[in-house]
Amino acid sequence: MRVDEFDFELPESLIALHPANPRDSARMLHVDEHGNLADKVVTDLVGLLRPNDILVVNDTKVIPAELSGVRHRGEFQAKISFNLHKRENAETWLAFARPAKRLKIGDRVVFGDTSDRACAAEKLQATIADTAGGGQVTLKFDLSGTFLDEAIKAHGAMPLPPYIGSKRAIEPNDAQDYQTMFAKHDGAVAAPTAGLHFTPELLQSLQNKGVKIERVTLHVGAGTFLPVKADDTNDHIMHAEWGEVSSSTVAAINTAKQSGGRVIALGTTSLRILESACLATGGLRAFSGDTDIFITPGYTFNAVDLLITNFHLPRSTLFMLVSAFSGAKTMKQAYAHAIKNKYRFYSYGDASLLTRSPNS
Repeated sequence: MRVDEFDFELPESLIALHPANPRDSARMLHVDEHGNLADKVVTDLVGLLRPNDILVVNDTKVIPAELSGVRHRGEFQAKISFNLHKRENAETWLAFARPAKRLKIGDRVVFGDTSDRACAAEKLQATIADTAGGGQVTLKFDLSGTFLDEAIKAHGAMPLPPYIGSKRAIEPNDAQDYQTMFAKHDGAVAAPTAGLHFTPELLQSLQNKGVKIERVTLHVGAGTFLPVKADDTNDHIMHAEWGEVSSSTVAAINTAKQSGGRVIALGTTSLRILESACLATGGLRAFSGDTDIFITPGYTFNAVDLLITNFHLPRSTLFMLVSAFSGAKTMKQAYAHAIKNKYRFYSYGDASLLTRSPNS
């Protein structure tokens, strides 16, 4: 498919730079199976979801994956920054470098001031082990395992998306604002942003109604939110992300479906890992590993009935996904409505509740 079919004009004034307060007071556009649109707020989920529905949330936790350092090559030094996006093993990460053009295999990078520090966990250095297209490099750190984890936390900053980071500095509140209430397992370098709308009070209200909550994990990579630069979707390469769906979650979903419950994915990340766990026959199975699933119109959904998600970038894989889920024509109308009515877009923006199209 042509990527420009998923393009649209978005006024910069609609890009949210801070979240709603409280989180569940954000607006929410409800799109039903017929494409009808209704303006709601996130707390209206209590009235829209049903007893025995199952809400699947992503419990990944964002790490401070924005790192700044100095590249060393002989006598030459240069400042450089990295966005970690996928862990390869105990001491190796894939990362996007800025600037990346002059990096070479074997270059050393020193992060922060490593002088006069007694604690090894406070020292962070790496070697450029490989370079690839699109500014991607492989960083092999001198530390590994939990020592590396602690050093990254000590040196890193919360990796706000570029459409926020380019407009304002990182603020102390971002450490909490850019983390969902479900965050448990370290590994994401971008938030599963639909979960940012949830509060303990909203979750309790849903549970009181009889909505069941299940958890999956997908460590969100920075590549998920990048615009597609190829002209055709067939030429776009998705960056792989690690995820897991437990056997107990599979059993809970199957039980809910058998008794007429619907599966609601909280965010495109929850949806993608669930769909990755589906067999060719459509059955759901336990899953643990990498996924590079790329969902575009024409995809047949197997696991998810409704999707709670934010409003996404033009030409992005996520706008393609929602177009596949609810229909391209319906989503173009929904986004036009959202822009006309000044919904707030992207990570800190408003939400939508989408119903799967009968044709998907």
